[in-house]
Amino acid sequence: MKHGLLIDMDGVIYGGDHLIPGADNFIGTLLKQDIPFMFMTNNSQRTPLEVVRKLKKLGIVVSPEHVYTSAMATGKFLAGQEPNGTAYVLGEGGLLTSLHENGLTLVETDPDFVVLGEGRNFTLEMVQRAVDMILEGAKFITTNRDPSPKKKGWANLGIAATTAMIEEATGIKAFEVGKPSPVMMRSARKALGLETANTTIIGDTMSTDIQGGVQVGYKTILVLSGVARKENLSKFAFKPDLIVNSVNDIKLPLKWWDLKTEKV
Repeated sequence: MKHGLLIDMDGVIYGGDHLIPGADNFIGTLLKQDIPFMFMTNNSQRTPLEVVRKLKKLGIVVSPEHVYTSAMATGKFLAGQEPNGTAYVLGEGGLLTSLHENGLTLVETDPDFVVLGEGRNFTLEMVQRAVDMILEGAKFITTNRDPSPKKKGWANLGIAATTAMIEEATGIKAFEVGKPSPVMMRSARKALGLETANTTIIGDTMSTDIQGGVQVGYKTILVLSGVARKENLSKFAFKPDLIVNSVNDIKLPLKWWDLKTEKV
């Protein structure tokens, strides 16, 4: 069976609106060598088609089948928990689409779930309504817990901050679906049709991509083209199988028996 890749995007393929040098060639090689891969992102706002359009602007041409988002994982998870269930949603396009495709009905009263995703279009009044629903028994789900970049002018509080606000108001901890949760890690692997032993995750963040991969038994590659800094890696109780400066340094096809974990 072929070895396949789950690949983070921001910090791995691009940074903001700029392609990371060599990323287009790396993805092109995956396509030419018919190596299974899927972009795996915690961003729940975009649909797979919107992700594909962004990548195309950067010179990478793939199909929606190459994209797996926390919104998709959330929709699949909730459909398994409560088939044809109901949800009150604080979120946008990608999340709304996934829930609908997985058979959930979006409601304004008495939902089975309150689902939180990234977004700027919900109000404090809507958050208060969500709090009341959770206190009345709705299950609280968050697509991920990615933090704010804490930069001046950032137009989004960050989903971690919004999640914490609702948790404080309700006294109930949200169930997190996205990376590093095993829910999304396994769901993405299954969507790609891979076995655990034949799955590698590539990411730039120790606390999501690499931690998630370690927890479920995938091979892990950390790139230093995004968030991670080599001098900080010794702070973690786990380490990746391979550390490279960028995906441009990864030799394909992967032969794990030839690799040695870099000391950190």
